[in-house]
Amino acid sequence: MTFKDFNLKQPILQAIDEAGFTEPSPIQKEAIPLILAGNDIIAQAQTGTGKTAAFGLPMLNMMRGDGSVEGLVIVPTRELAMQVSDEIYRFGKNLGLKTATVYGGTSYDKQIERIKQASVVVATPGRLQDLLQGGRIKLSPKFVVLDEADEMLDMGFLDEITAIFEYIKNEDRQTLMFSATMPPQIRKLAEKILKDPKTVTITKSESTNTSIAQHYYVVEEYERDDALVRLIDYKNPSKCIIFCRMKKEVDRLASHLTSQGFKVGVLHGDMEQRQREVAIRGFKSGAVDIFVATDVAARGLDVNDVSHVFNYHIPFDSESYVHRIGRTGRGGKSGEAITLVSPNELRTIKRIEKDVGTKIVTQSIPSKSEVQSGKKDELIAQIASTKITEHAIEIVKTLQHKIDIVAIAHMLASMLVEKQEIKGKEKIGFKAEDVEKLLQKAIAGRDDRNRRGRSGGSRGKPSFNRSRNDRDGDRRGDNRPRGDRDRKPSGGQRSNKPKSDK
Repeated sequence: MTFKDFNLKQPILQAIDEAGFTEPSPIQKEAIPLILAGNDIIAQAQTGTGKTAAFGLPMLNMMRGDGSVEGLVIVPTRELAMQVSDEIYRFGKNLGLKTATVYGGTSYDKQIERIKQASVVVATPGRLQDLLQGGRIKLSPKFVVLDEADEMLDMGFLDEITAIFEYIKNEDRQTLMFSATMPPQIRKLAEKILKDPKTVTITKSESTNTSIAQHYYVVEEYERDDALVRLIDYKNPSKCIIFCRMKKEVDRLASHLTSQGFKVGVLHGDMEQRQREVAIRGFKSGAVDIFVATDVAARGLDVNDVSHVFNYHIPFDSESYVHRIGRTGRGGKSGEAITLVSPNELRTIKRIEKDVGTKIVTQSIPSKSEVQSGKKDELIAQIASTKITEHAIEIVKTLQHKIDIVAIAHMLASMLVEKQEIKGKEKIGFKAEDVEKLLQKAIAGRDDRNRRGRSGGSRGKPSFNRSRNDRDGDRRGDNRPRGDRDRKPSGGQRSNKPKSDK
């Protein structure tokens, strides 16, 4: 199946072709025909499965371009708002359709002016409710999309979303809801705002991106930095994201990698919105090759040429793992996801492997001499393909008066080799063949704890020793003072995840 089978307008097909998309993903195959037929839908699918195109393409195809806001997309975070807006603009640019991005932390007046010129508005709930409640804008869109509905529930936005629909007066609208999970509150909301919706469910096996090779390396805790640098040297990524659990970890690791000569950028919850935008722009443009980030970047960061994702620490849950690795292997390209795991975390990586429904293969970290040998081959190929310039000929002629030509070649090669020096100890981490023994030991330990638990002893449960202040608790982009972040969110759902856009 191709996108042509949907009978989309030619300008949209041209934009799809320019974006490099070929075959529709499972969610696109299921959802696009239903939306084109005029149905409200509830679509359950993981992030990274192509949801934006699944609702964006049919919505754009049915728009008239009459100068009004015809489409409204509500998303949980600022980062996702920017990414969704960019993607919809990319698909609709040949139709002359404009998008406006609405979120907190920026000028009301500028956003209102952009809304007046837009066909599609992509907004976070808090700022959108402010604009509607204050009477600054009026919207009667033909299409309304709730993207990442369960995430908005977790962040306490249920009341805001309910209020927004009170201000949207178009009863003939087509409403589309996308969510990774379907908790009772989301189902209740769907019953209230959707009309006879069709249901689309993409299973875990269908949502896993088969173009992403997934590997894990077992290392001791103190070896993480050396292991990461060794793997970057070995894999030689064109552009990569390294995910950490905590903000302070991001800053420390970025400083360490910078000292090793890498071009590094960072993204975490303590950054102001303008800093975030500059950081993301620098990563997209190639000003930095390595992006060190907390999970704030896992949702919505859309860069098509990310070749590798590194998990410096294993994520806290399977869903976070899917979000993280989904930053590579996009736009039909292949990618690789690499996770560093300590011996104590082996059962956790196996649980994630089971939850995600894919194989995560263990590998050995190459030795220093193995990487150096590979670099030598690369250097020889690079020298052999280098074009000789007039300036280089002049330099060699000048040197020849004092130094033998063979010695000159040795000196120049030495300069190049020095730049490719591989640092660290010769061997890092556990060999793949030793990991099976560690796994068996971990399983035996778990069984022993379970037996003791049934006998009345304490049952050992894995835990992460982390304080609230260390976590990226504002990972959705909230820059409010710490005291404002911990209030109980609305919607009857207890959560430590804060609202991010007011």
